[in-house]
Amino acid sequence: MTPGPARDHRCDTGPVHTEEEREQLRRTFDQAAEQYDRVRPDYPEALFDDLVTLAALKPGDHLVEVGCATGKATRPLARRGFRITCVELGGELAAVARQNLAGLEVEIVQGQFEEWQPDEPASLVYAATAWHWIDPAVRYERAWRALRPGGHLAFWEATHVFADGGDPFFDEIQDIYDEIGEGMPAGWMSPRAGELPDDRAGIEASGLFEVTGVRQYDWERAYSAQEYIGLLSTFSGHIAMAEWKRQRLYGEIRRRLSLRRDHSVRRHWGAVLHVARRKDQGRGPGGAKATDLSRPAGPG
Repeated sequence: MTPGPARDHRCDTGPVHTEEEREQLRRTFDQAAEQYDRVRPDYPEALFDDLVTLAALKPGDHLVEVGCATGKATRPLARRGFRITCVELGGELAAVARQNLAGLEVEIVQGQFEEWQPDEPASLVYAATAWHWIDPAVRYERAWRALRPGGHLAFWEATHVFADGGDPFFDEIQDIYDEIGEGMPAGWMSPRAGELPDDRAGIEASGLFEVTGVRQYDWERAYSAQEYIGLLSTFSGHIAMAEWKRQRLYGEIRRRLSLRRDHSVRRHWGAVLHVARRKDQGRGPGGAKATDLSRPAGPG
């Protein structure tokens, strides 16, 4: 299949282009905390196995998760024997996470990672489909501060990818996205399974980390009409849509899937795991030497 315009971009948490847009959209997820927990996908177990190996983690290590949401990426690591501190912006998301992670060695802190101060250095700072919501001017420095010497940073995003033999529904529904003014810009290319771009360059440009591993994963999940609409309702682009647009789009999704024999849609997911080691003598943008951030420091 030849790559073409992505067909449901507004359901994905893609790049955020302005500070105002990032700050506005990243707060939308708290409105859909229960839904988020039900319909967002779990990540492949192989991803966590690779992460443990690439970051040289040992049972009992202290990890910091940036934006845990409801704990989709927290539980698999907590069950592997790690102590985890989660920093979550949304109060409702944090509440659901506390319920989901009860009995595990996990602490949920509500607040902004950009302002949070760690009590102890971590072996790993990681973010699952949350790194792009953190202020790019400070996110690498803040992660560097939270890590012990030789510690690691890891992040990945779950995004819609297109595979040979994939479900044609996303092409078919594009006419409705176009009709309501939410279509893709000209020239947009559909992300291909196993061919997602990585951010090695961004990591190296921080001057604070060196890349030690990059891995790609893809998996598929089937959704009923109600489940798929529930999924769309947890993405910032759809949450921010005008109500009449959502009603038109969701009504047409229900109608079209009702005509299918199995009444479902298959969605292919992809993720790129980035793992990078903390440089002991880190230098930020422009060559300025970073403070030794294993010691407490004030906001800013």
